[in-house]
Amino acid sequence: MALKNSQYESIIRIYNEKQLRNRYNQTKRQEEIYQKIPRIHEIDNNIATVSVKRAKELLNGNESAIFRLRHELEDLAEEKQLLLLRHGLPKNYLDIQYDCPDCQDTGYCNGIKCHCLKQASIDLLYAQSNLREILKTENFQNFSLEYYDNIEINPITGKTQMINMTEIHDICCSFVAHFDSEFENLFFYGDTGIGKTFLSNCIAKELLDRSFSVIYLSAIELFDLFSRMTFSEETQEQSNELLQFIIECDLLIIDDLGTELTNTFTNSKLFYCLNTRYLHRKSTIISTNLALDRLTDIYSERIFSRISSNYILLKFFGTDIRIKKKLLTKRS
Repeated sequence: MALKNSQYESIIRIYNEKQLRNRYNQTKRQEEIYQKIPRIHEIDNNIATVSVKRAKELLNGNESAIFRLRHELEDLAEEKQLLLLRHGLPKNYLDIQYDCPDCQDTGYCNGIKCHCLKQASIDLLYAQSNLREILKTENFQNFSLEYYDNIEINPITGKTQMINMTEIHDICCSFVAHFDSEFENLFFYGDTGIGKTFLSNCIAKELLDRSFSVIYLSAIELFDLFSRMTFSEETQEQSNELLQFIIECDLLIIDDLGTELTNTFTNSKLFYCLNTRYLHRKSTIISTNLALDRLTDIYSERIFSRISSNYILLKFFGTDIRIKKKLLTKRS
């Protein structure tokens, strides 16, 4: 998931283009206003003249010049804003309009990567992994309960497939709705092909659309990344950036836990990942085809304890939806 130099440079070029575009737009607005409201042109000239005059006075030892300058500039700025408002324009109409006011389209705030640059990095990686295309179809708008039986009652849960999925769907919607105010983690478990990955994608789409940073990885991909960070020749800077993505993104989705080759290395890295994200109060969604009792057989007791105590456990059951879709297609 770490950016290559060429990828990073392509993003920075976009930021440079934003700055040039926004400065150009500011100049065009200024030219428009100078023609429409000539007094504003006079005010801008006065601001420049007064600033130079008071600076000379200050250099000549007149300490009161700075206070006079402040009041004069405030009066001129107030007159300028009132003129804009009288013409039906916002008072900041002549200011540069930034795409991201926090970093002023530089990508950095006080030398630290801005949230918009982090999101741009993730967006680029998603665009290249084709996940954006998947999310066009796998989203809440296309979620349907028609593939879940509402007659047979599961003896363990006392619910039909449809009732169970309705409850899970509602919990997922609530997770999204309160994402920025409540810290929650979700654990999807159950048979293959019954909606775990689909609902993970639904959540990812909603949060990406709201500009949260989301990273979606299969368990195999996650542990491959940890392996590369530990054993490959990537630089420390690349490894740190990669780790930062995984630990600090707003939502990490780990799909198909249990499909990876498990050993002491994967166990330690999984606990580190889950525990560190929990301490940073960063939400995680895990999906697995494993039953809960198999988790303790495959993973350490502390991993099972972390999941069982800090995640909302949601059991999926039903018939493989892909098989149902094929049957419905043949009938039609």
